[in-house]
Amino acid sequence: MRTSSTTIGNAAPFYTPPLLHPVHHFGPRTIDFSRQVALMAIVNRTPDSFYDAGSTFALDAAVAASLKAVENGADWVDIGGVPFAPGPALGAEEEGDRVVPVIAAVAGASDVIISVDTFLPEVAARSIAAGANVINDTTGLSNPDIARVVAEYGAHLVITHSLAAPRTVYPRPHYDDVVTEVAAFLSEKVELALSLGVPAEKIIIDPGHDLNKNTLHTLEITRRFNEIAALGFPTLAAVSNKDFIGETLNQTKSERLEGSIASGVICILGGARILRMHNVAASSSAIRMTEAVMGWRSPAYLKHNMGQINEPAHAEHTTPHSN
Repeated sequence: MRTSSTTIGNAAPFYTPPLLHPVHHFGPRTIDFSRQVALMAIVNRTPDSFYDAGSTFALDAAVAASLKAVENGADWVDIGGVPFAPGPALGAEEEGDRVVPVIAAVAGASDVIISVDTFLPEVAARSIAAGANVINDTTGLSNPDIARVVAEYGAHLVITHSLAAPRTVYPRPHYDDVVTEVAAFLSEKVELALSLGVPAEKIIIDPGHDLNKNTLHTLEITRRFNEIAALGFPTLAAVSNKDFIGETLNQTKSERLEGSIASGVICILGGARILRMHNVAASSSAIRMTEAVMGWRSPAYLKHNMGQINEPAHAEHTTPHSN
């Protein structure tokens, strides 16, 4: 059954998810997901990452990219040492050696929320000890021990829908109803995490846009995002520059910014409360504008049509329109 939308005043309808625990504490940061959308920046310390093709593989480049993301408006930095895409396994020691120095440096320079994208319990433990607040497991708890580590250290856990074994091919995925099946999978994995000691107030869910899904599946998830958010946990939308945008618009990765932002805003209106994005400054503007329209954020200033004379807000940057 599809859940209904809600309205605030006479605004266009958007979905307000029934969050079990709206307020989450991530170290020194607190996010009220009933009134905020967190922007998660992506920093990959890998030589073969999906989007940046290794541009932040060097330690200093990864740290600089993380701090630049904070400067550009990121609330959160997601640090990864292994791509999701199929490929050879990377040992826990090597993966940890990639991400832990970045986490430590960023945690020492900023109070930004830090997550590590890993499915290995050993890497999770080292990352949390270094300053990570969240473990972002994109494999759907393929190794349940990662939940035990998260519970032991008191961190947050992102549970993502994914069907394939880590770093393996899952050809031609089939769903009778992709949204219903993704929601059921996430509900089952949430129950597993709870049974392993992760508190409900530290669980985040992610339907896994494009992960073992074709473009039609991912468009359906985006359109019916409210059914995922209805599970009651803060829901993450990882839409940035993904193949469903490229296939829909016939665009290369470098051309997908507008499609990424449009997809992200649609997910917010459907109840998403975290957006995982590559293009931080543009995404921050899109998120903050959406929050303002939803009545959660006040404008930075009010000047237009607020006085006896309609003075342009930034006259020095305004060019008169010709008729």
